[in-house]
Amino acid sequence: MATDFPNLTLGTAGHIDHGKTALIKFLTGCDTDRLKAEKERGMTIDLGYAPCTLGDRLVGIVDVPGHEGFIKTMVAGASGMDGVIFVVAADDGVMPQTREHLDILTLLGVRHGIVALTKIDRVDPELREIVQEDLEQFLEGTFLAGAPVLPVDNLTGAGFMDFHAALSALVDRIEPRQTDGVFRLPVDRAFSAKGAGTIVAGVPVAGRLAVGDPVVLLPGDVTGRVRAIQVYGEAGEEALSGQCAAINVPQFDVGSVSRGDVVATPGYFESCEWLMCQLTVLPTTGAPLTNGERVRVHIGTADAKGAVYLMEHTVPHSGEPSLVQIHVDESVIAAPGDRFIIRSLSPAATVGGGVVLDVLSKRLRRSRVDHDVFQELATVVDSPTGLALHVLASAPDMVVDVGSISRSLNIPFAAGRRLIGDLVAGTDAVSLGSDRVIHPRVLEAAWETLSACLAEYHGREPASPGMLRADALKATAWSKSAFDLLCAFFGGDGRLITAEAGRVGLADHVACFSEEDREASERVEKLYSLALFAPPNREDACRLCELSEGEFERLSRLMCERGTLVRVSPKLLFHTDAVAEARSRLEAHIGENGKLESVDFKYALETTRKYAIPLLDYFDRTGLTTRSGNTRFLRYRASSGTG
Repeated sequence: MATDFPNLTLGTAGHIDHGKTALIKFLTGCDTDRLKAEKERGMTIDLGYAPCTLGDRLVGIVDVPGHEGFIKTMVAGASGMDGVIFVVAADDGVMPQTREHLDILTLLGVRHGIVALTKIDRVDPELREIVQEDLEQFLEGTFLAGAPVLPVDNLTGAGFMDFHAALSALVDRIEPRQTDGVFRLPVDRAFSAKGAGTIVAGVPVAGRLAVGDPVVLLPGDVTGRVRAIQVYGEAGEEALSGQCAAINVPQFDVGSVSRGDVVATPGYFESCEWLMCQLTVLPTTGAPLTNGERVRVHIGTADAKGAVYLMEHTVPHSGEPSLVQIHVDESVIAAPGDRFIIRSLSPAATVGGGVVLDVLSKRLRRSRVDHDVFQELATVVDSPTGLALHVLASAPDMVVDVGSISRSLNIPFAAGRRLIGDLVAGTDAVSLGSDRVIHPRVLEAAWETLSACLAEYHGREPASPGMLRADALKATAWSKSAFDLLCAFFGGDGRLITAEAGRVGLADHVACFSEEDREASERVEKLYSLALFAPPNREDACRLCELSEGEFERLSRLMCERGTLVRVSPKLLFHTDAVAEARSRLEAHIGENGKLESVDFKYALETTRKYAIPLLDYFDRTGLTTRSGNTRFLRYRASSGTG
């Protein structure tokens, strides 16, 4: 009895009537032709699955049809393969679907396999040797180059021991799929079982799923919860990516589930119609692919008609990857890194395939696409670390939170946090706190933008300690959340200062008046300092300080920025010491009496209502006090219930 369940799935491929199903039956004892039509016609029509025991291991095998009329079914099965048993009959040799299946496997990224040379009983040894040599020559330059070619007789079992050993060695070479992603299962088939309800089956391409977990059926957004799981036909508590699995979800309506649907962890995937992709057109393709050409798109177990829009070349060069946008007529579920196949509509033939780089909400104009960004993405789309760095480097808002990273990479939040932690520890990302990070290159570019903005302001206003935050925010064109986080970071590392009255400035800037302004500001400061709680109005201040209204407004603004004066209302200025003293007396009064009646404040300051009330309103606005009618309480006391 097998004790190990490596989470990988093998599959067959090859021309019709080359013995794929018979080989799997001999290997596993399972007849994967389960449909009545398959029995009657003697050929595979749909996908068939069988558990395969190799020593103490149990792996899944998917058997695909070889007839050219069922290529879309073959692609659906091949999309879940980690390795292939490539089958060629000795009495036929290489045939049309031999070639097409190999092309499809290559485009889907399959990189491991062995070759079974079947029906050796039908040819003499000399011819068999010739066919084997031709086959090895055919495989040169492909991922099966150098793979063992194993002659077998499906009827007598001749050569089967060597085949079985090679198959076991193949499984040894294949690294099981990672399971730390978000669970996603492209549906191959759905059926109903009495007493259980709907069961969906297929090979998960990512993550793991346990009994009791919530799931969503896409498209359609039908939610449910897993009641039971079978892996390789045996009941289990969880299913892993790469394992042949059947999932019982009673909430799903079996009549509403189709091949091509996806069962996934809720909250990560949405149906889409536009994909940015890297496409490779087969060198054997006859007519060149034209912009907007109608094709059939195969992705996961889904297939839909659509169109290809070229982004780089008038015609993609055969065999060279090109950037394209693909539009599908019917929504599909896809993620960066998914492989796809495109086929012509008439005559039906495989044109090419490639990898999904991004899922788009709408079509992007060719002139507005940064090709370098997507070309870089193509090099890292299969690497979680590389993809995370790409997301950080190209984030439109510069700052990225762990949730966004997790959704972009389709990994659970906890895995996203671990990944970000590793990047920060390795100095590949910079933490801004609160689970938010930024790429080091983006951080320095942000500093260049902000520092240039502030330097220009300091050049215009040398006496000002800093620029209004609102003006700096507008000048940078950043989001407020990014601006606040970056200002806090640059302030923390000593590059930025936060000045009074909501201003920011460069730490190395020294606010200074010209000699003329310095003398005038000293006259103004002295005037307001002596006046204390009865400051002069603008007209009197201008007259007493011998300044024009324009000069006074400019100087008073700068003095407020520097914290020398405080504007408590549009027309009323106080010296900062006066405001501090007023606050002290207010707090003392409320501390002794529990509250302050507005009328009492003018007596506490020994001034008039004209000056006392604007000060009270200022303390309300700045959060020191709270008002109930004409009574003030200290805000912190009021919130604690002691006011």
